[in-house]
Amino acid sequence: MASIGLPHEGNGHGLVEHAVLEGEHTFESVTEQIGGAVLKRPYEFRWFVGLLIAGGFLSGFIVAITWLLYRGLGIWGINVPVMWAFDITNFVWWIGIGHAGTLISAILLLLKQDWRTSINRFAEAMTLFAVACAGVFPLIHLGRPWLFYWLLPYPNTMGLWAQWRSPLVWDVFAVSTYGTVSLFFWYIGLIPDVATLRDRAQNVFAKYAYGFLALGWTGSAKHWHRYRTAYVLLAGLSTPLVVSVHTVVSFDFSTANMPGWHTTVFPPYFVAGAIYSGFAMVATLMIPLRSWYGMQSFITIKHIDRMAKVMLATGMIVTYGYFVEAFMAWYGGNPYESNQITRERPLGDYAHSYWTLLFCNCTVVQLFWFRWFRTNPLMVWIFSLIINTGMWFERYIIIVVSLHKDFLPSSWSMFHGTVWDYMTFYGTIGLFMTLVFLFVRFLPAVSIAEVRELVHEHSHHHGNGQHGHGAPATSHGATT
Repeated sequence: MASIGLPHEGNGHGLVEHAVLEGEHTFESVTEQIGGAVLKRPYEFRWFVGLLIAGGFLSGFIVAITWLLYRGLGIWGINVPVMWAFDITNFVWWIGIGHAGTLISAILLLLKQDWRTSINRFAEAMTLFAVACAGVFPLIHLGRPWLFYWLLPYPNTMGLWAQWRSPLVWDVFAVSTYGTVSLFFWYIGLIPDVATLRDRAQNVFAKYAYGFLALGWTGSAKHWHRYRTAYVLLAGLSTPLVVSVHTVVSFDFSTANMPGWHTTVFPPYFVAGAIYSGFAMVATLMIPLRSWYGMQSFITIKHIDRMAKVMLATGMIVTYGYFVEAFMAWYGGNPYESNQITRERPLGDYAHSYWTLLFCNCTVVQLFWFRWFRTNPLMVWIFSLIINTGMWFERYIIIVVSLHKDFLPSSWSMFHGTVWDYMTFYGTIGLFMTLVFLFVRFLPAVSIAEVRELVHEHSHHHGNGQHGHGAPATSHGATT
């Protein structure tokens, strides 16, 4: 098979237009490079060090949860007005991070955007890991987490039913549905690739493990037809979930008549913020990954540029949401709401957090108007870290600062996180990173089948005459 080269192309304005796939690639070279990172690449010192550090944070998380179950919620810094603090802040933050995976995979698939191809697999996995981290917090926040099944509407002899007016119950259904559909979507997309690993694995245990996951995949036309049908169907199911899940999460606050929460802008502004933080996390993890595993020809500057543009667009929506929130607090004439938004946040006890939020979410992203910043991997990586920090502060401001001064001055109180609050939060980051390290070691972080299809499409586009070779849809392993 003739290899294809995809050079940079001019766009007519003297600028270089980066390609979605760069370098000389055949079906075999794609399979070898991506699959070899799992099957042939030896365990690296960097991978061990990263896993060890992540495991250390995860150990702290296990200790914090164990102590919480033994002693109760009193080990946290929560008090009478601030009954939601780090737990719900972290829950909303992690759910937001999980949004980018479904958006990249489902919506961009339906819109036929080829730049999603190299980053969708990793983004989908990141979604599952973020949802796992998010799901921990509502459970441990219950106080008696072993009774979590009371939130489900199941027939029981005690006549106990879920309180449908509680946003906590809405969250159970929204997050569990989102996690389930995302898991199926990720796994179905993974089947052709694990079949490729099954056929190439030399280790007997690996061959059986990948063979079990491949569900008997042979790469036949019938299998590919069913695969395409299921994949597009799940993409269609996932698309409304991108909007609905974080909208339901925003109802946790906007349905309550609390100063700082009583606003109708929350649903769209929460969804935009979720996509904003989700793409920032994808960039944060993908940029080191492409360097360490030599994936620059698959995850190109074009991918980084497009992710930066999405962050710029959603960052502007979030910034607009902040202005609308402040304007409506003033325009509504409610003194409690106005005091909370226009005075307490910028000038009150937590002013430093508010100005950090504005700097991270509204100011830094403006540099993405300039092409040099969008196409510089180091700059995008640094800005992504800053954006995710700012998005955490946004949730902290909305929850803690709104609660610490409510309608009754007699109940006003400051919140200060304890060591157990911080251990639980950093511990979920350890859980997330541990899952990421295990994923990139044992499963292909880039979709082999979809990149091979991209090679096939570009070979036709560039006129290399490969019509007789067939799309990767007809092969399933080393025979390519």
